Amino acid sequence: MDPDYSRCWSTSKKESWKTILLLAYQSLGVVYGDLSISPLYVYKSTFAEDIHHSETNEEILGVLSFVFWTLTLVPLFKYVFIVLRADDNGEGGTFALYSLICRHAKVSLLPNRQVADEALSTYKLEHPPEKRNSSRVKLFLEKHKSLHTALLILVLLGTCMVIGDGLLTPTISVFSAVSGLELSMSKEHHQCSEAMFADRGHFSYAAIQIAFTFLVYPALILAYMGQAAYLSKNHVTSDQISFYVSVPEIVRWPVLAIAILASVVGSQAIISGTFSIINQSQSLGCFPRVKVVHTSDKIHGQIYIPEINWMLMILCIAVTIGFRDVKHMGNASGLAVMAVMLVTTCLTSLVIILCWHKPPIVALCFLFFFGSIELLYFSASLIKFREGAWLPILLALFLVTVMFVWHYATIKKYEYDLHNKVSLEWLLALGPSLGIARVPGIGIAFTDLTSGIPANFLRFVTNLPAFHRVLVFVCVKSVPVPFVPPAERYLVGRVGPAAHRSYRCIVRYGYRDVHQDVDSFESDLVDKLADFIRYDWCHRRGTTGNEGGSRSSRSSGEQRLAVIGMVGLSGTPEFDFEESVQLASVSVDFPTVESVTDVIEMEPVGGAERRVRFVINESESEFDACTEVDAQFQEELQELFWAQQAGTAFILGHSHVKAKQGSSFLKRLAINFGYNFLRRNCRGPDVALKVPPVSLLEVGMVYVV
Repeated sequence: MDPDYSRCWSTSKKESWKTILLLAYQSLGVVYGDLSISPLYVYKSTFAEDIHHSETNEEILGVLSFVFWTLTLVPLFKYVFIVLRADDNGEGGTFALYSLICRHAKVSLLPNRQVADEALSTYKLEHPPEKRNSSRVKLFLEKHKSLHTALLILVLLGTCMVIGDGLLTPTISVFSAVSGLELSMSKEHHQCSEAMFADRGHFSYAAIQIAFTFLVYPALILAYMGQAAYLSKNHVTSDQISFYVSVPEIVRWPVLAIAILASVVGSQAIISGTFSIINQSQSLGCFPRVKVVHTSDKIHGQIYIPEINWMLMILCIAVTIGFRDVKHMGNASGLAVMAVMLVTTCLTSLVIILCWHKPPIVALCFLFFFGSIELLYFSASLIKFREGAWLPILLALFLVTVMFVWHYATIKKYEYDLHNKVSLEWLLALGPSLGIARVPGIGIAFTDLTSGIPANFLRFVTNLPAFHRVLVFVCVKSVPVPFVPPAERYLVGRVGPAAHRSYRCIVRYGYRDVHQDVDSFESDLVDKLADFIRYDWCHRRGTTGNEGGSRSSRSSGEQRLAVIGMVGLSGTPEFDFEESVQLASVSVDFPTVESVTDVIEMEPVGGAERRVRFVINESESEFDACTEVDAQFQEELQELFWAQQAGTAFILGHSHVKAKQGSSFLKRLAINFGYNFLRRNCRGPDVALKVPPVSLLEVGMVYVV
């Protein structure tokens, strides 16, 4: 994974325009692929079967007028000049807007939010102070929990419509492109976007703006005007309306080849976008676990999902066979696109108030102006419900149901774990007096909790009265940012006193991050633990005489978590302690960001990063072994090294969820049948985390929610 992927276009001023123009050229296929092939099917799918040409050609000029003003008002004014500015660290799309809103207002349904997450460098809140009216809107949204659910459903609806577009765009574009083959060979006439914002993260704002304003927009207008001019001079029936009719026969074959290649590029772009959306939904706990393959070691975000790819292929074939008509495909695709646009308009209105802190009247004007236009088109698409528009609605209802049921059950499982977690005193009391043995090795217990002891570990110890000498509670969580830099991914702290050898590690991912191949997760985790142990004992060594009392008073509980990244050290580190700052804001001779109450920042020196492995050398210690602190530090590192050599066990919960007695029929149907069916037929957590089967210890858990 390339740490610099988020600002791939950040160059010097001398190279900036060259880079922007190159990105603008690249965006023609990735961003505008599906929009640029729209002339292939728009006129065909727009005109009704009973069209009658008038001498004034008002019906043709009317359609051209609609196309012109739609391209001018929606893609140009709304997206290029307004919506593209509502990016989340350079990322665009429905989830980017939702992430921005969740960071500026407490409306997220994800329960594992931590104050430490706000210290991430990608957790940017750089906008002007909020005004009184925007503060009222924020308080109103935060106060009503039902609005949180409604906001999530709105986001899921927009996401599902984008997935529907990922199904329909390849179908209609390729179908329209190859229809010219039939025309060219038979000499007769037979009857056969949001992407701009979603792909924002791959290109700069200036590149997308230049490409659309100076090339895509005028080219599309000329293409539609050319078709309208031909149709106005050659009155044909609706069966004869086609893009290729207006192409001179002498250049029809070259145009056909270009159209087919363009449709393939546009289809690939929207399919890749569908993969990214599925991965984002999965990261936020809104979609069952599927296999995500990171296809590039250098370019972030290039992923492939085999199950989704096969499903799209089967559905595309089914739609082509079922419809066999560009008009019906166009009705379906049009409704999906307009639904996504409406969702984007609503979310952008909230961003204008909550994130940009503009007066509510500005957001209302934006919502009313663009929303009324899109609502007009959406209602027109609904009229065509029986002529193809039913497909995206049916698909969206199915996907929204699946995603909401999965998310609802995930939240309920977390709440169950939260209410049934075990106290730290119980863990510290476990020992030989209770018949509990500590065995050699490292025990990695996965949990969704960011604090406390999970109930599945209680079940594990109850059935097998032993646990490992080194115990690590690992929480893999998503945060409302597009990506988390590798140096800020791991939060590590102690659980209990140092002698207990128990730790907590929180691994944080953004919604655009692809979870790393965890074949090396064990060694990476040990490295982070060694980094933390060294840092913690150096901290203790420097504060032995100053805050030993406060340190001992906290020795029996969970202590603050430290951000452990790739720390560049050479020789013995020299630590600078600033006693004038708060306890949680310790500077350790590294560049730091503003600290919060439960985090200590450790960042790379100078920008050069390298992995540090700690190997025990008994004959030559880096620290003065005369002091007790240094001896304890060396002993803890040595035990960690020995535990790694003894082997690692991964403790996972094998859960079964059921609705509690007295639940409504709808809840019992969703939990007992819907969620458990999805859980049994999707990838398990052991497969998703790439846990070696020989090292897996599963603990059966029944969740009554």
